[in-house]
Amino acid sequence: MAPMLSSTAPQKTALIVVGMCGSGKSSLAAFLSARLWPVVRFGEVTMRELQRRGLPIQEANERAVREELRREHGMAAFATLSLPLIEEALTAQGKVVIDGLYSWTEYRQIKSGLQARLLIISVFTPKAERYRRLTTRPVRPLTVQEAESRDFAEIERIEKGGPIAFADHTLMNTGTIQDLERSLLEVLRKEGIAL
Repeated sequence: MAPMLSSTAPQKTALIVVGMCGSGKSSLAAFLSARLWPVVRFGEVTMRELQRRGLPIQEANERAVREELRREHGMAAFATLSLPLIEEALTAQGKVVIDGLYSWTEYRQIKSGLQARLLIISVFTPKAERYRRLTTRPVRPLTVQEAESRDFAEIERIEKGGPIAFADHTLMNTGTIQDLERSLLEVLRKEGIAL
């Protein structure tokens, strides 16, 4: 007979940060990483594949690789390929941040594949502000046309709306980064999740 788990044992927690490109997902992940939360970024799968193929990092190449990986491995590709890293973080530290989960199928894969509490936090920023940020960000900037094209592709081809709509909490990101961080801390407090 399997041993009973103590009701006082700390529960493993996976925070899934979702939102459209430029909404502030990676800023939240970085904030938690600085507080010793391990972060698994689904986009790293794409970056490693671009590097393996010797392709420059640019939106057209990233999109082609993302879509090819999904054709090859199914819509849950990034969850499937990242699950070992997520499980490793949960085993080592009991907590993990998942940055860049896009599709509903990826969420369902994570939900069925992990024995952990899942909490989806959606970051919302109005489109015009996201596009402004994307054109001025120092790493992998996008033109407005590229940003809009990416939005269309992510909504139409990779089920991005599902996890955003299913979020447990939505944080408005229209102020400073400190405002966003305070909003996250308030959610964690309400949920009883310690930093």
